[in-house]
Amino acid sequence: MTLPASLAQGLRLPLIAAPMLRVSGVELVSAACCAGVIGAFPTVNARSSQELDAWLARIAADRDRVERPTAPPCPNLIMRRDPDAIAADLRVLVRHRVAMVIVSVGSPAAVVGPLHDAGCRVFADVASLRHAEKALAAGVDGLVLLSAGAGGQTGWVNGMSFVRAVRGIHDGPLVLAGGIHDGAALWAARVLGCDLGMMGTRFIATPESLASDAYRRMLVDSRLDDVLLTRAFTGLDTNMLRPSIAAAGLDPAALPTPSSDEARQVFGSEGSAHVRRWVDVWSAGHTVSGVDAVRPVAELVERIDAEYTAAQRETAALLASAPPRPPP
Repeated sequence: MTLPASLAQGLRLPLIAAPMLRVSGVELVSAACCAGVIGAFPTVNARSSQELDAWLARIAADRDRVERPTAPPCPNLIMRRDPDAIAADLRVLVRHRVAMVIVSVGSPAAVVGPLHDAGCRVFADVASLRHAEKALAAGVDGLVLLSAGAGGQTGWVNGMSFVRAVRGIHDGPLVLAGGIHDGAALWAARVLGCDLGMMGTRFIATPESLASDAYRRMLVDSRLDDVLLTRAFTGLDTNMLRPSIAAAGLDPAALPTPSSDEARQVFGSEGSAHVRRWVDVWSAGHTVSGVDAVRPVAELVERIDAEYTAAQRETAALLASAPPRPPP
């Protein structure tokens, strides 16, 4: 496990607040960084490269005002979109010399070189061993392992199996995304072989997120069994909140299984249905049972830190009480 000093310094916890479409805005990212966890966000959440530039400047200014060490922000470049928009965002990231970027939904090959030249560590979001091998061949520094249980578009592999399989081909930085329920799960990810964990659902239920009050309340009121794996809204396996689907007037038990293009035509921002994905129907991960209240980011990080420390103590106690192992 080899997290670079440029990322490790300033971390209160080995944690990334996940990049979430329509949720991770400048307030959430800044609050996460100032609380000592990496704040990630899709660059598309900023409406233009000019706004992206303003967001990064604002986050830097907020971090400068905090007397204790702070964590870096982590922009997320989504590659399957207009190449000119990607190039414009990339120029902003290079100019700000961001410490870390996550590349998703497409090959990282086109951006690895410019980001490395700016001193940035590049991570690729992957959901299979084949994707991991391709990303490593493209020159990324680390991998974000999208496993089953992640909110929104999700992985299919058990997180424990995924980490151990990838550790067989990569000894550099690893991030586990999906199923990081609390500080105990974060510590388990570290023991498993990860450098960082990624947590999204609990950060949606903060006043700093871009989520609506109704979305936050639904997260508090929901539990694991309320998460539905469906392809209806994106054409890909996506974890959605069953109550939000019902509230939008749809039957969770009778949803279509369209292709990605068909899903966009029906449920996209300009789709034919009255229901828009991410706006009228909402996502959540398997960790939703861990959302018991809407809390400010600083308070949430305090709780996760306490959970993490308690898990470390429990592990130490287990090791101390274990009977001596016989020699081989």
